[in-house]
Parts: sequence; C-alpha cells; structure tokens
Amino acid sequence: MQLIQNNPDLSAYLMADEAVDHEHPLVRETAARLAKQVEDSYGYARAAYEFVRDGIPHSADSGDERVTWRASDVLARRTGICHAKAHALAALLRAEDIPTALCYQRLRHDDGGHVLHGLVAVRFRGAWHRQDPRGNKPGVDARFSLTGERLAWIPDPDAGEADCPVLHERPHPAVLDAMKAAPDRPYLWRTLPAEL
Repeated sequence: MQLIQNNPDLSAYLMADEAVDHEHPLVRETAARLAKQVEDSYGYARAAYEFVRDGIPHSADSGDERVTWRASDVLARRTGICHAKAHALAALLRAEDIPTALCYQRLRHDDGGHVLHGLVAVRFRGAWHRQDPRGNKPGVDARFSLTGERLAWIPDPDAGEADCPVLHERPHPAVLDAMKAAPDRPYLWRTLPAEL
C-alpha cells in the first residue's frame, strides 16, 4: 500500500498538540528514561514502541473502563484503547525528534459493524513504516519492524475492512472528538467512527 503524507512539511510530524503533548513533563521524563537504555534513534523507537505496547494495557483487554486520549494521561493512568496508545507512542517518538504520523485501519467491530483502529507510522531511512502499539494477546502478535509490517490485524476487504493510506500529523477530529466526549469505554465503543 502506498502511504500518503497528508502534510508535505515533514516538521508537522514533530509538532505537539493537545493529544500528542510531547512537551508534557511526564512524556519528557519517560522519553529520557527510555533514551538512556539505547544507543541510537532506531533503538529508541523500538524501546518506545515496546514500552507502549507492553507497558500500557489496552483497556478492552484489561477491563478498564476509563477513557484516556491525551498522551500524558495514557502514560500517567497506564490505560488506553488503540488510539490513545498511538497518541502516547507518537508523543514519545516526537519527543526524541522522530517524525511520527497517526494512521488508521477500518476493521470489523464486535457488534458486526465497523470501527477505526489507530496506529502510527515512523519515518526512518527516507520512508514511512506503520507500527501497531495496540498490545498483544492470543491471536495478536504485533512487532516493531522497518522491514515489513507486523501489525495486529490485516484488513479483510471481503469483510469491508481496509487500510487508510493517509498519514495524519494530528489525530483525526472524528476520532478525537469521540474520545473526548466519552464518559467511559462502553460509551466510546458505541460512538467511535467507522470511517474518516
């Protein structure tokens, strides 16, 4: 799939915003701690990915009904759905000057409809590489990779699923608005958009 950079200015993928708040002290502290454990930006990107994938449970897997959407809150509360975890990973990567985009997949929802799934893309070696920090569980084995995608799910076109090729510099408003308005995860599950 050909990924499409929404904003031609690569510096847009390094900016902070209300959800990807990489200037927050907790994000900076976490990034600094992870950076001390590695030798280069590639090692840092992998460490940040694994920290978010493994260290912050997906709220549906853990049964946590709290909704987080701001990266610093995801890190502080240690919970979030795929979109929240993508915001946290984007913030940690941008904190160390690694261009990071937010991107989406349209997948089947538990109720038989469809829902958007959130992930990120990192820029290394002159190309974008999608990464899925959702969190592994039986049947899901996502990995950090620059040599071929190792995402949680491969969309099934026959089921109406699809990869969304656009790389966004900030969370899509339809997704972010749903997250911000949700009092709990069950409500969010009913209101997340099915497409952009």
